[in-house]
Amino acid sequence: MMMKNKIVLLCLGALMLAISAKAEQHDTDGGWFVKGRLGYNIGGTAPLGMPASIRSLDAFHLSANFMEGLDVGYEFTRKIGVQAGLHLERKDMDGEVTVKGYKMKVKMDADEMEGYFTGHVRQQVDMWMITLPVQFTFNASRKLTLKAGPYVSWLFEKNFSGYAYDGYLRKDDPTGPMVKMGTTKDEWATYDFPDDMRSWQFGVGVGLDWDIYRGFGVSADLNWGLTGLMKSSFKTVDQVLYPIYGTIGIFCKLK
Repeated sequence: MMMKNKIVLLCLGALMLAISAKAEQHDTDGGWFVKGRLGYNIGGTAPLGMPASIRSLDAFHLSANFMEGLDVGYEFTRKIGVQAGLHLERKDMDGEVTVKGYKMKVKMDADEMEGYFTGHVRQQVDMWMITLPVQFTFNASRKLTLKAGPYVSWLFEKNFSGYAYDGYLRKDDPTGPMVKMGTTKDEWATYDFPDDMRSWQFGVGVGLDWDIYRGFGVSADLNWGLTGLMKSSFKTVDQVLYPIYGTIGIFCKLK
């Protein structure tokens, strides 16, 4: 945790120094440009289409999902360009759902069990990553820039864990022996699969930058992972979970 905090502070400090030194430079005539960014990611990991085994989303807890980075680009004309970025991101998710007949593997005391759970599940996903987006840009006006393209993320720290409670597990199959889980911590069943998560994520992103004043502006992005969160060998959960996150942020055109 200390190392992660140091990395974030160093990157943030470097970005702030760059903004302070270059904030007065604002080029609208094409050519090379550099943008510094700060943002907040909100979203989660989810299957495409809510499966019948997930009956409701009961809670969603916000996390400190901050993003910071630089984009370097080139405008071929006043309208069309391309940019590539280097972003440090945190994408966590903390949510609770009610499920019925949900396939999962859990541990209770020293026993590991797999089967179909009915009850409540709290799921926590933690991801620290370096993301490299490559996007085509289109200046719809002097203020508005649209952007879209692929990205790749390398996860240098990851976690997929949680617990099942206030319900029961049918071992092995939907009619198997019943194992009950209670509402107190010593009655929960836990799961923890960080080693089954992919270290690389690939996806596509779309977004816009709105220049408010002299190169300072706000941005909105949507990034959709095309590769599942977990490795293809992971069969404990039936559905493929995709990382889907939106980002709201600010930027400064440094050059």
